[in-house]
Amino acid sequence: IRLLQWNILSQSLGEHNDNFVRCPLEALDWRTRRYRIVEEIVEYNPDIICLQEVDHYQFLSRALRSQGYEGIYFPKPDSPCIYIKGNNGPDGCAIFYRANDYELIKVETRIVEVWRVQSNQVVILTMLRHKASGREICVATTHLKARQGALLSTLRNEQGKDILDFLQNNVDVADCPIIMAGDFNAEPTEPVYSTIRSDSRFGFDSAYRCDVDGAEEAGQEPPYTTWKVRGEGESCHTIDYVFFSRRQLGVNQVLPFPTGEQIGPDRVPSFQYPSDHFSLVVDFDLLP
Repeated sequence: IRLLQWNILSQSLGEHNDNFVRCPLEALDWRTRRYRIVEEIVEYNPDIICLQEVDHYQFLSRALRSQGYEGIYFPKPDSPCIYIKGNNGPDGCAIFYRANDYELIKVETRIVEVWRVQSNQVVILTMLRHKASGREICVATTHLKARQGALLSTLRNEQGKDILDFLQNNVDVADCPIIMAGDFNAEPTEPVYSTIRSDSRFGFDSAYRCDVDGAEEAGQEPPYTTWKVRGEGESCHTIDYVFFSRRQLGVNQVLPFPTGEQIGPDRVPSFQYPSDHFSLVVDFDLLP
């Protein structure tokens, strides 16, 4: 199973809100950027695609359907995009799957809660059946609360707990392979990272920590999954992950991240890299 995980950068936020001071305005023009996004997805030929900050779902759906994919989309309830003039609607999360190879069994969506109060973050859960083998797999994606600080870190941890309970309520966690990919907006040192990896119900690990081709170093996350220059300075963080259940899935290889020299001094987004996040690609083996 090849899975691609990517925060593709909301068009409204990227163009009007995010203050990418070193990115040429032409590189953010949707008329060209949209094709670079699709090109990167298609280049890696994934079976399953998890995307965040999707505010042009209809375009992506049409483009990816022409390549054999079907999709599911769930917007944020109060997306910041809708307050921007000329927006294309709310941003949200999306999952696409290769329709020739997978059958959609079930979709569940949830507005993530913090202390039983709805937040502005969402999660999509899909149950897919691999047609050739008959095996079922659960794929979920989310985009947790952004920004740094002790309170925000606590909120993300509570969101992580809510998502784990949501998975527990909708999946046979003892037998079903689970992949949970997304932009968690949290470095590996944050509580939500260890909350997800230490929950004994799932046996989750992070794909990029595995000792496989493309990974940095066994037991270590990559040094960055986003690297941008905003008005307040340079920002280089590891906040995107592909978690998987070790009992049912093995990692075969991962897509390595570009080096600083390849990215260039102006960082991302750029003409070469259409988002401020890099795409993560993982090849999984379904274990017997």
